[in-house]
Amino acid sequence: MSQKTAVITGAASGMGLTEAKLFAERGYKVALLDVNEDGLKSAVAEIREAGGKAQSFTIDLTDRDSIIATVAEVEKEFEYIDVLVNNAGVFDKYQASLDTPRERWDFLLAINLTSVFDMTNAVLPGMLKRGEGAVVNIASVAGIVAAKGGAAYTAAKHAVIGYTKHLASEYSKEGIRFNAVAPGTIVTPLVAGIVDSIPTDPVPLRRFGQPEEVAEAVFFLADGKAGFVNGTTLTVDGGFTIQ
Repeated sequence: MSQKTAVITGAASGMGLTEAKLFAERGYKVALLDVNEDGLKSAVAEIREAGGKAQSFTIDLTDRDSIIATVAEVEKEFEYIDVLVNNAGVFDKYQASLDTPRERWDFLLAINLTSVFDMTNAVLPGMLKRGEGAVVNIASVAGIVAAKGGAAYTAAKHAVIGYTKHLASEYSKEGIRFNAVAPGTIVTPLVAGIVDSIPTDPVPLRRFGQPEEVAEAVFFLADGKAGFVNGTTLTVDGGFTIQ
């Protein structure tokens, strides 16, 4: 059996890097995509030192042409893509609507939503041609409830969950699965500087999550062992959304 390939956006640090390391540890060839070229070099070196197979690709997720060109480059390098993880995201630090400049709104939606659309549309033709593949979109508990995240972040993450359901409804008959993961507060650089001020009381487990816990959920949904899981959103939030 040929080795499978996973493409992960936002893979230079945080959850994306943790996901990339896990996929590599479990035998995948991993394409790490990020705008942070230096971070990518360090991430790929770390994976290779551990015996994994990885390649970095610098990308501007706000630029559709960059996305199309990068996906073509990945397919040229690895021949095909088995798994796409739309992980890249930016946070708005709980900015309410009236406190959100239009430029900030546009940027957050470009990264958190439009890049998911563009990356999926770039990768999907190859998956459809082969009749197999899996896409995992990183949403958030802010896509389920409105208590976490500000205006732009909440809107984008709700849309990601809806878009994931659309994809599953439209394309799964061709053998492709689409799912989302909705993390709660995870201790990553994304929330650096504010995590210490966030109370854990609303979380039944009374703690925040770790990137490894999200990565395991992503791998589960991407791997063939979850072959009948489709169109769902898996919360990784310590029980936050049950209340």
